[in-house]
Amino acid sequence: MASIGVPKEIKADELRVALTPDGVKELVTQGFEVRIQTSAGEGAGINDEIFAKAGAKIVGREEAWAAHLIVKVKEPQEEEFVFLREDMILFTYLHLAAYPKVGEALIEAGTTGVGYETVQMQNGSLPLLAPMSEIAGRLAAQIGAHLLEKPHGGSGVLIGGCTGVRPARVVVVGAGTVGWNAARLAAAMDAEVLLLDRSPERLRRLEADRRGRLTSIVSSQGLLERLIPTADLVIGAVLRPGGRAPTLINKSMVKEMKKHSVIVDVAIDQGGCVSTSVETTHTNPTVTIHGIQHYAVGNMPGAVPFTSTEALVSVTLPYILGIAGRGLEGAVTEKPELLSGLNTVHGSVCHPGVAKALDIAPRHPMACLR
Repeated sequence: MASIGVPKEIKADELRVALTPDGVKELVTQGFEVRIQTSAGEGAGINDEIFAKAGAKIVGREEAWAAHLIVKVKEPQEEEFVFLREDMILFTYLHLAAYPKVGEALIEAGTTGVGYETVQMQNGSLPLLAPMSEIAGRLAAQIGAHLLEKPHGGSGVLIGGCTGVRPARVVVVGAGTVGWNAARLAAAMDAEVLLLDRSPERLRRLEADRRGRLTSIVSSQGLLERLIPTADLVIGAVLRPGGRAPTLINKSMVKEMKKHSVIVDVAIDQGGCVSTSVETTHTNPTVTIHGIQHYAVGNMPGAVPFTSTEALVSVTLPYILGIAGRGLEGAVTEKPELLSGLNTVHGSVCHPGVAKALDIAPRHPMACLR
């Protein structure tokens, strides 16, 4: 019987858990042993008793990590590197471009690391990243509005303004799932929203659902240089699957912004798209650089762990069932998009974007599996 381990997340302020009780029940019904580390679900409002009733074994950390398939939310932290081994499949958000030490640890241990964020459909969509991107985008607008308030270090601008007073100007860089959700919510709060993306086709598709004071613009370096200094709130929402996010907003642009304006760099878990960003935590979420508040929490959806856990498991569970039931090679045959999820296998790097970020020659994923 295949075993599936769910360790408790130990990244700072990470309260999500990789399985729900319904997910556990589905796996147990299919004949798998599910090991949940003690108190792994407490942050998301799921206690050990609920998991046990669903059929999970409640175990210590070592036993959870001893399972063949490890399902997590975030990349392993340094103190967890000792649990990595060659006969393990680790299925989680890896973001190895931003956390190269994790990549080095996976390679050294020979662990098969499958990254949720690089599982990619033929049409280019990222099914396991999408729900967290949606949540992060909505949070970005919500948090940005909060940080603009004077008691929270902002300029004292109400994001939606009021009768006779202009609203905040929100510049969203990147019109993917994060950017679109951030732009929609900011527009729903009556902000003046400028949504920038380099793809006219992407912007054209979004135009049909445009709401409020939302304007979509094809982005360029010159345009960024002109618009960033005029913004009250900048939301960085740029993604390169597997690779580091491009640095599109440089120090000069940040220095020209109005004092007490706000930057929310959602791309920080891929290295960030703002040159002045440094990763922060939910406990200490902002740093002020050049008079501008920077919010760059690497696990933004962890702020709403109940919603995030439910959303995550709704998309990961079919893949967990496939890997546990058919093995990785069989699961890849059934769901070809999993092939792009392979980041490391038996000491090799199998994703070209990850390999470029880590400066390592990649191997073809199928060659890695054989």
